[in-house]
Amino acid sequence: MSQIATPDVQAFFDQATSTVTYVVYEGIGSECAIIDSVLDYDPKSGRTSTASADKVVAFVRANNLTVQWLLETHAHADHLSAAPYLRAQLGGTIAIGEHIRSVQGVFKEVFNLQHEFRLDGSQFGHLFVADEIFYIGRLRAQALHVPGHTPADMAYLVEDQIVFVGDTLFMPDVGTARCDFPGGSAAALYHSMRRLLSLPAATRLFMCHDYPPAGRAASWETTVAEQRAHNIHIRDGISAEAFIAMRSERDATLGMPTLILPSIQVNICAGELPEAEDNGVRYLKIPLNKL
Repeated sequence: MSQIATPDVQAFFDQATSTVTYVVYEGIGSECAIIDSVLDYDPKSGRTSTASADKVVAFVRANNLTVQWLLETHAHADHLSAAPYLRAQLGGTIAIGEHIRSVQGVFKEVFNLQHEFRLDGSQFGHLFVADEIFYIGRLRAQALHVPGHTPADMAYLVEDQIVFVGDTLFMPDVGTARCDFPGGSAAALYHSMRRLLSLPAATRLFMCHDYPPAGRAASWETTVAEQRAHNIHIRDGISAEAFIAMRSERDATLGMPTLILPSIQVNICAGELPEAEDNGVRYLKIPLNKL
């Protein structure tokens, strides 16, 4: 009888963006996937750096891991992806859900991107369809389409034991993700979260972000049981109607994320920065009075 593969997880919390990057793998010397990497970006100076990504590189090399996948749960609005940098350092295929195409369509217009900008997702190495099965070495994984925060959000279920939930759920005392970005839907998010919370009670859930209330250190792992019992927005007994009303009212009070303009235009291109202009400098666009 073959031995059951067991996933291991290493988390890297980026304080500046409250983002958690994960490496999921089976053991020393195995294949791995890197999920939701961060390229450091200083909005005051426009400078990028790789200190956060280099911690991931060091871990992968120290454990003799082979990077098979560079997974994005969605086109993030709060940090730039480091996937191209990590691919150059470590290899791997950059992947996201196939509905990134609709997100590209919206933001091509917002940023007035060039006619040659493709809306077919071909900037990524692989586009997952809903419920697609794939492997991280011997680890069996499934790409779950969980729209709501954006139409393209994916969660990654590994060995039916752990889920990287992206921007759907937050820790129970924080609640759930906003739904007011283009293509977002509180109704869709409710159903996506209930799907995740229908998994076995002991299933471990790994958040993409944590915004801890005062007095609590940042944390990013919980379980289905804990979320169903304690999540302030989506615990058992909260109806779809009540959630949609709460989420809509709450979202109306939220400002845009600090890094949404640089992040989105880079992340819909699989993390690739714009080409340098004739003076050798790369430029990001800031649309005025658009969002």
